[in-house]
Amino acid sequence: MQHNSRSVISNQPGPHHDLARQVSRALAYPLRKPIADHTKRSFAQAAEWFQARQTPLILDSGCGVGISTRQLALQFPTRAVIGVDRSEHRLGRDHGDLPANALLVRADLVDFWRLAHQAGWAPERHYLLYPNPYPKSGHLKMRWHGHPILPTLLALGGCLELRSNWPIYVEEFASAVAQVTGKQSSIAEIFPNGDYLTPFEAKYSQSGQALWRLRVDLERT
Repeated sequence: MQHNSRSVISNQPGPHHDLARQVSRALAYPLRKPIADHTKRSFAQAAEWFQARQTPLILDSGCGVGISTRQLALQFPTRAVIGVDRSEHRLGRDHGDLPANALLVRADLVDFWRLAHQAGWAPERHYLLYPNPYPKSGHLKMRWHGHPILPTLLALGGCLELRSNWPIYVEEFASAVAQVTGKQSSIAEIFPNGDYLTPFEAKYSQSGQALWRLRVDLERT
């Protein structure tokens, strides 16, 4: 199936002028809001599943319908792969049986990441595949790199991989990573050639859009 998805439209001509200040604020004022009970329950179930496997962890954050989680579990059969998304509707779509080394979890990512950090989780790999770009300039705080959760997200460590069809998002994320950790990210255009990790990746690629990948190796803190 061919797609005709529009490219991201934004009133930003480049990286947001207020990004550095937002990141500094996130570092100075850690997120304190109470963690929702439903995410506590979801995390407890995920932790029990993960502990029973005694293998390194891969996180697929914002996994949507879980296709990427399935793909990653097949790609890394000796790893425990946990896909997390807040949408019951997306997670409930039938895309076949999950591999035995994969788990899908319904949870709020902001709370899930905080619980994972508190529990000492240290994912070997962490994927953020095509997060909502919130492209309007006024929506910076809703992007992961403009959100107060950013220091916790990066503190989980591991090889973090972000993919997006909006290059400004990737540039901003790299800048925020450098500000928090001092680490430099590698950024490259990718060409899936039919080997798509997510439905969004397929849609964007088949619409002729450029796709971008950021990778950075982070230490757990």
